[in-house]
Amino acid sequence: MTMLPPELQAQAERQWQRYQAAATPEQLGGLPTDKHDLLRAFGLSDFIAESCIRYPELLPQLHASGELEQTERRATYQPALAALLADVGEEEAFKRALRRFRCRHMLVIAWRELLGRAEVEESFHHLSALAEVLICGAEQWLHARLCAEFGVPVDAEGQPLRLQILGMGKLGGGELNFSSDIDLIFSFRENGQTRGGRRTLENQAFFIRLGQQLINALHQPTVDGQVFRVDMRLRPFGEAGPLVVSFAALEDYYQQHGRNWERYAMVKARVLGPASADGQALAQLLHPFVYRRYVDFSAIDALRKMKGMIEAEVRRKGLRDNIKLGAGGIRELEFIVQVYQLIRGGREPGLQVRHLPEALAALGSLGGLPSGTVARLQQAYRFLRRVENVLQEIGDQQTQTLPGNERDRLRLVAALGFADWTAFYQALQQTQTLVHHEFRVVVGESEEAGSGVAQVWQDIWQTPLEQAELAAWLEEQSMAQAPALAEALLRFRQESQRRQMGPQGREALGRLMPALLAELVTQPQPAALFERLQRLLGQIATRTAYLQLLVENPGALGQLLRLCAANALIAQQLARYPLLLDELLDPAQLYHPTPLQEYRDELRQYLLRVPEEDVEQQMEALRQFKQIQLLKISAADIAGALPLMQVSDHLTWLAEAIIEEVVNQAWSQVSARYGVPPHCARSGERGFAVIGYGKLGGIELGYGSDLDLVFLHGDEVEGLTEGARPIDVRQFYGRLAQRILHLFSARTPSGQLYEVDMRLRPSGEAGLLVSSLAAYERYLLQEAWTWEHQALVRARLVQGEPAMAAAFQRIRSKVLSQPRERSALQAEVREMRAKMRTHLLRGSAEQFDLKQGAGGMADIEFMAQFLVLAHAAEHADTLPRWSDNVRIFEACVAAGVLAPAAAAGLTAAYLAIRDLSHRCSLSGESRLVGAEQLLAERARVTALWQQLLETAPA
Repeated sequence: MTMLPPELQAQAERQWQRYQAAATPEQLGGLPTDKHDLLRAFGLSDFIAESCIRYPELLPQLHASGELEQTERRATYQPALAALLADVGEEEAFKRALRRFRCRHMLVIAWRELLGRAEVEESFHHLSALAEVLICGAEQWLHARLCAEFGVPVDAEGQPLRLQILGMGKLGGGELNFSSDIDLIFSFRENGQTRGGRRTLENQAFFIRLGQQLINALHQPTVDGQVFRVDMRLRPFGEAGPLVVSFAALEDYYQQHGRNWERYAMVKARVLGPASADGQALAQLLHPFVYRRYVDFSAIDALRKMKGMIEAEVRRKGLRDNIKLGAGGIRELEFIVQVYQLIRGGREPGLQVRHLPEALAALGSLGGLPSGTVARLQQAYRFLRRVENVLQEIGDQQTQTLPGNERDRLRLVAALGFADWTAFYQALQQTQTLVHHEFRVVVGESEEAGSGVAQVWQDIWQTPLEQAELAAWLEEQSMAQAPALAEALLRFRQESQRRQMGPQGREALGRLMPALLAELVTQPQPAALFERLQRLLGQIATRTAYLQLLVENPGALGQLLRLCAANALIAQQLARYPLLLDELLDPAQLYHPTPLQEYRDELRQYLLRVPEEDVEQQMEALRQFKQIQLLKISAADIAGALPLMQVSDHLTWLAEAIIEEVVNQAWSQVSARYGVPPHCARSGERGFAVIGYGKLGGIELGYGSDLDLVFLHGDEVEGLTEGARPIDVRQFYGRLAQRILHLFSARTPSGQLYEVDMRLRPSGEAGLLVSSLAAYERYLLQEAWTWEHQALVRARLVQGEPAMAAAFQRIRSKVLSQPRERSALQAEVREMRAKMRTHLLRGSAEQFDLKQGAGGMADIEFMAQFLVLAHAAEHADTLPRWSDNVRIFEACVAAGVLAPAAAAGLTAAYLAIRDLSHRCSLSGESRLVGAEQLLAERARVTALWQQLLETAPA
């Protein structure tokens, strides 16, 4: 150990002379003869010298006990303080005991670190333990006093309650610095009243008194100094909030009003004192607020803003050479670690630690930071914290600023073992440069956190203006539809101000809206687009994570506008299910829908994340999968990556994959309860089929299409199921059908899976939910109307075993191939078409109804159905084969019942009408278009209708 510089040696001699004057001969005789360590400590620290001079008995006691040489002393703190306070009855004596106890043990900590006997880790472990023992010991003494007067605070069941003290910041993290404030939050489990005292108090009032007395006992300066400066500003609502709140009030605050900086503070929060059930409950209550289940990128911006505020404070106060708040200081190093903790701590339990060196080590083992970076940051943290402690041990002052006077500079250099100030300062700058570089890599500079949005859009959103003023301002920015947009913006702003959003939400919305306006100015119809977005924004306004997703990902915001501008249905879906916003993050995936043959595999993989026994979560997952896939199909459709026919193919294959999974789940649930029919147990087959009619059957599903379904079972229906609760086989299939319908129609948080229409089953709404093959065949041959045979043309099996598929196809071909009298068939088809037009036709003479108008979609579908019913008897091998219109027309050409030109004209008209209808659906418009639309196509359809259905057959 090097000799002290002459100036410090002279200072040490002066302090030693003062100590000799204050101490008794006996006390002086209790000191070691070698005064080297004593003089070095006196020269380095005024705190050590002044404490020894004020309490001259301390130094000989410490030498006699050997405490100055002990590496581990924490276990002695609590019993020593308890013994000291056991004999204290008066408040002044209580305060004096606390302060002298602190002085004794702080002197040991400073002595060991300044003389090189202790690493900095030993110091802040002991400092944190000492603070905890003093806080909890003082609380116990004061609690007993208050209980003697007011009784014991109890819960509803009469169980006693204690004040729960949260240690925040470095105290909670076990890394308290030498002259730190202590940040505390007080809480208690349950409201109620005290019992057994001379007077009764509400629990909250009792604990507020206790909290006030505890703060006073620790914080109040006396002739013996302070125990600790106490800061309570981290409590709910800060200085405006009550000093102590119940667990319920604490939880409500963090759910409703908690801000990102409070999450940051809570990373290190720890319930002080011995472990208890209430302490554990408090920690569990706070955990979800701190550690989000999802990857939380909002933490980066929150910490960046906090750093910006700190930098502004440094500039305002003119702070220089501040090793805590300056660039590359302790706070930046803490931010580096806590960014990872807040972002990924919910997914990585290893990051849920309070002690910063432990968190750094966890980051290295989890791959968050390279091992070399972790090692350098650990070394930097140790060095900066040692500099901080030495600075504070000089005079027990809370400072992180390098000294300006020569004596304290010499002390700092000597204690840290550097040759001179230049060598120390160079090492410090190298350390801070390293930390600041890593901070910029991880968090970024506050100056870089700007949104990149022109200031005018921020002003437009933030400035309170009348509608006319706002519209004029928007027009100056070349915004189309400025008056309408101004009205919508003001309405949305007023609505958002009324919402319970919390500070984080308002801040995120305040950043999102200028960026949104900057995008809207490029749109041809910004007011119309904002109307679509408004519902979505209203839905996510109270979900800060979604607002932050759009703020932090400009690409996602751009995708959102593009999709909503082109597709009103997407805007509606996103508004209903904001979960889909996550899909906007990856355009490469978004614009490439799942290959047709992979929907079943993708769905199975998606459902693997949900336990099979959790029926509700399985239902929710099915709906989420459908919505994600719909978004991808829509995006590819809008981007032009999918032609119309392929869009319908994707929607149909998606529906079939979901139908199969629903049937599987329903079968599993019903058979688990009742067992399976005997023939199923023997064959391993279910003997059950789902028939798709209408657009599903015709492979023409649209985005909002419902499913026209018919359920069939095989003809082996005798007996009971083989299970713990056997039921009739027919009843089993009925229960299966009911379960399928429930899985489709039940509303979960993600809505309904599909609207299912069962009216095309035998006997319609009066019929059984599920029919046997024989009953189905008998009904179609003997009772069905012609329009039901027309519907059968567009029917196909969408789920079922090969045997059921073959049986259905046989029945369908047989029914469709019956000989029919042509003129009677014409009349019946015309009559049904006339009824449909009467009931369903929309619009006026200036409009064309794409579906029901003359020459529209329904006319084409009816002609396809007529051609099959009229000619299938002669062409039973070809015409009943297909259920989609395009291939029906191709088959009719092959059979010679339709001229190639006529088929081409019908197909072209059909695709043109479908395409326009599809575009109307995407944009949220009705199927009514101007009467001048598609005149040539409609004329061809009408002419062929006249030829096929109005002209008497040859």
